[in-house]
Amino acid sequence: MFKLFLTAAALALPTLATADVTPFKTPSGNIECYIGTGEGPPDLTCTIHQFSGTPNVPRPASCNGPWGHTYILLARGRVRMECGGPGGKNTAPGVDVAPYGVSADWGGISCHSARTGLRCQNADGHGFHLSRRNLGVF
Repeated sequence: MFKLFLTAAALALPTLATADVTPFKTPSGNIECYIGTGEGPPDLTCTIHQFSGTPNVPRPASCNGPWGHTYILLARGRVRMECGGPGGKNTAPGVDVAPYGVSADWGGISCHSARTGLRCQNADGHGFHLSRRNLGVF
């Protein structure tokens, strides 16, 4: 993701001709994301594996499992959270790392990786900030 993040920050990535899903993670490996780009608007799914904070979105009554691990952001609209645990970490070789201090924009969704966590938002201004201590949806 280092190359992708630098390219995205410098060039605001053009829309790709076909659908593409790119995984990336924070340097700690605690937050992993998948950005889907292609002919339509982008979509982003991020999972945080370990946290001590409490999500600022209440657990829905329909959720009997873990809450606060998975966040979904589309180019428009509010963040959606999924009920359930984080699953296993992506250990595939070549998963890109989003270095601290780097931002990326995928034409409707942008993210900034920092030591204080990962912040992503869409064109409507909706998004999330994830860190071990704080899980915020805005």
